[in-house]
Amino acid sequence: MKLQGKHIVVGITGSIAAYKAATLIRCLIKEGAEVQVVITPAGKEFITPLTLSTLTNKPVVSEFFDRRDGSWHSHVSLGLWADLMLIAPASAATLGKMAHGIADNMLLTTYLSMKAPTWVAPAMDLDMYAHEATQNNLSILQQRGVHIIDAGSGFLASGLEGKGRMAEPEHIAGEVIRYFESGAMPLATPLSKAPLQGKRVLITAGPTYEAIDAVRFIGNHSSGRMGYALASACKAQGAEVTLVSGPTALPDPLGVKTVRVTSALEMLQASEAIFPKSEIAIFSAAVADYRPTTPVEGKMKRETLGQELQIQLTKNPDIAATLGAKKEARQLLVGFALETSPNEEEALRKMRVKGMDMMVLNSLSDQGAGFGGTTNKIALLSATEVVHFPLKSKEEVAQDIVQAIIKRLERV
Repeated sequence: MKLQGKHIVVGITGSIAAYKAATLIRCLIKEGAEVQVVITPAGKEFITPLTLSTLTNKPVVSEFFDRRDGSWHSHVSLGLWADLMLIAPASAATLGKMAHGIADNMLLTTYLSMKAPTWVAPAMDLDMYAHEATQNNLSILQQRGVHIIDAGSGFLASGLEGKGRMAEPEHIAGEVIRYFESGAMPLATPLSKAPLQGKRVLITAGPTYEAIDAVRFIGNHSSGRMGYALASACKAQGAEVTLVSGPTALPDPLGVKTVRVTSALEMLQASEAIFPKSEIAIFSAAVADYRPTTPVEGKMKRETLGQELQIQLTKNPDIAATLGAKKEARQLLVGFALETSPNEEEALRKMRVKGMDMMVLNSLSDQGAGFGGTTNKIALLSATEVVHFPLKSKEEVAQDIVQAIIKRLERV
């Protein structure tokens, strides 16, 4: 269980999306978390404390004092107990009170006493969400280090359609898991102090699929997880991240602009549009070296192909090398080299030829490294040193790479 031993305070406010909190709590507990619910008086109009206490096996905290015996619920103790505070849904009223330090209910006093990182998942009607006051309050909270799980778009309780839906519980739970797995910078640290604050980062990730016909393609086993972990790690350090992703089953990283592409040519075109304004570029995508010269329109019929099928291939552009040739002095570029053996000389050659400042080498000969898995084992190369890392989760590897980037920038 990925959240075993973690203490999470789930705050629930007065929003129709409060019903989603039951699913969110169930997802967190299923992964081993211990959950304590704190609910506002308005929140109890949408979901009952009985439901929530049944799910968590804990009494729900709502009032400062227990009306039966006068005992006091300590918001300070909750602030010390928690590893994370997650307010989902977060109404416009609660966001405004959080931004301006108004402590008129148990949830808000708990937030103001919280020592752990705080996340909020806004939920409200589209006009309320778009209102300048709400957006200003979100900006204030973000600058203080509160992590915003952005609202989604869709059909709203008002009958209108637009942005304001609370993120889906499974998505939120997945981000909580990734946060604890990654060992990222504590999100309570103000973004103004983050090492990559103000830096624009381009990351390529995943495979590319090169069409043979309308249903078949040439591809590889890349899951994209390494690039997505890098995107989240850079975002956690304050960067403005754009992720250009080939086909993957992964959800878009929170707070990261994700551009979905399919082929190498599409990835190059998207990257070329972003690269000139980027201070950092990380080329982690597993781009296909070749593509069919002339893809067949429609679907080829097996019955008409015969025993052998010959496909003429054309070399794809090397995206890292193409953009590396356009590198400016202000830019830091990081490439990836996947080899069948730990060939540092080949990785250094690629670094020089492609114009990279750093190269991440991983070898298929290392158990647990390479495509498809959740772990990786890398060597990080520069012109002056080679640093070897043990086998780690890809989220931890991403942290190592980002820390190396930060140190490199500090020396410049």
